[in-house]
Amino acid sequence: MFTIILGLHVFICFLLIVAILLQSGKGSDLGSALGGGVASDIFGPGAPANVMNKVTTILVVLFMFTSITLTILSGGRANQSIIKNVPSVEEPLNSEAIPDLPVAPTSDN
Repeated sequence: MFTIILGLHVFICFLLIVAILLQSGKGSDLGSALGGGVASDIFGPGAPANVMNKVTTILVVLFMFTSITLTILSGGRANQSIIKNVPSVEEPLNSEAIPDLPVAPTSDN
């Protein structure tokens, strides 16, 4: 169950990235780049929601839902640790195992 939701979550992430990159910016014309049209953007009516805005909103809601679901499902996984699977090193390091590295000469000026 966790793996299926995780795969769905990653797929939604990619779709969300594509949906955001396909949208045009609010002030992408030359006049707004030079400071024109600021008053109409602030006080004017907002642009009607197009299909890409609706798709992005749905993807964001699905992203949040899968994020919360993964958080709840991973609560039982908190007791697992990968550190327990790493074999411990019993031999201490000694100076003979470390090779001598050449040291650059220093100049005393």
